[in-house]
Amino acid sequence: MKPGHDELARLTGWGRTAPTSAHVVRTADVDTIATVVREAGDRGVIARGLGRSYGDPSQNAGGVVVDMTALDRIHRVDADAATVEVEAGVTLDTLMRTLLPFGLWLPVLPGTRQVTVGGAIGSDIHGKAHHVEGSFGNHVRSMDLLTADGTVHTLTPDGPDAELFWATTGGMGLTGIVLRATLHLNRVETAYFLVDTDQVGDLDELMAKQTEDDESYVESVSWFDAVTTGPHLGRGLLTRANHAKIEDLPKKLRRHPLRFDAPQLLTVPDVFPPGMVNRLSGKVFSELWYRKSPTRRAQVQNITQFLHPLDMFGEWNRGYGPRGFLQYQYVVPFAAGHVVRRTIEMMTEAGHVSFLNVLKRFGEGNPAPLSFPMPGWTLCVDMPVRPGLHELCEELDELVLGAGGRHYLAKESRATPEVIARGYPRLDEWRKVRAAVDPHGVFASDMSRRLSLT
Repeated sequence: MKPGHDELARLTGWGRTAPTSAHVVRTADVDTIATVVREAGDRGVIARGLGRSYGDPSQNAGGVVVDMTALDRIHRVDADAATVEVEAGVTLDTLMRTLLPFGLWLPVLPGTRQVTVGGAIGSDIHGKAHHVEGSFGNHVRSMDLLTADGTVHTLTPDGPDAELFWATTGGMGLTGIVLRATLHLNRVETAYFLVDTDQVGDLDELMAKQTEDDESYVESVSWFDAVTTGPHLGRGLLTRANHAKIEDLPKKLRRHPLRFDAPQLLTVPDVFPPGMVNRLSGKVFSELWYRKSPTRRAQVQNITQFLHPLDMFGEWNRGYGPRGFLQYQYVVPFAAGHVVRRTIEMMTEAGHVSFLNVLKRFGEGNPAPLSFPMPGWTLCVDMPVRPGLHELCEELDELVLGAGGRHYLAKESRATPEVIARGYPRLDEWRKVRAAVDPHGVFASDMSRRLSLT
């Protein structure tokens, strides 16, 4: 047992599948982390934030996992320059609570605030604003990276180590451990959104309407029904929003326009049996969810209402039962929009049910070779693990790859090396940078072994 290690811990991703055990280190001392990296041993080391990746990128069976949540200090907020310097274990939730009183806003927020800054960089997360703001790496001005030899390098997106900066962005922790980062921020007048909602009767109309005037909204996303078949297949709710100004708010909200209103209603108990998510419950949920939001304009909503409704339910992943669930997310070019329809058809034909379904439009990608977003449609579904799911996903893989698409490394949990190699044409470019900075493969994870990334 190396210095600072806790007892062996059992770890999973957010999907609660494929558990493995590793020795976990939790410390805020950088020198200790550097020592752990230098002495990691044959199974290597990987960093872990809050474990919100759905698969196994922050697991390391038989090896070392560095729990980064102890590095949780916000060092400096520069309101004039609209920047913040933070340690990698700071969560987006904590960061938003700190920044809003300054009238500052993180340009990229995913579907949950329960993500660390280091995890956001390693996954190059995106949000509902990608068509305007790009992904998280676009807003990182510098980062401190601990590499395999135990030294710390300060990287910038256009500096002498730009290749390593972009290999780390979206690199799933396999180039080193991000210790600190400086982020560029946006300015806002309030903590609220003006939301336009459209209730749409079928998938074709939903995708057509989502394409209209999207650039005039900072945030845009749609939920679609993946259970109903026939003429209403893919019916959904399109919600688009811009940041509200003070004059947009009702009087009672103008008194504290930057208040962070983020309640958590309950924590989901770990008592649900397998099979709770099925065709019957799916039909009931989809009908209620579709009917709850009629078409309306300029509705004032807070951060949690619009961006993070699931954050109101702690440990909501337990609702899928002990077998867990698989989140399947891909992006395909705009010209391959038919893949979205075929995905829903294949799911319903195979009897696999998903409640939490998201469809978004991506803008241009960034220079990171393993960054997921590219111009096109991105679809995301959550399906409980049950017989036949693997076979369905294999068929979907071929559909996506044949259309020039790819899968999101932060979400996938069962792909093969061939699937990732076909989806990421710059993979060898990334491997070259990684081999130069970590020639002995010190940084490794269950995912990296499964996908032959290391």
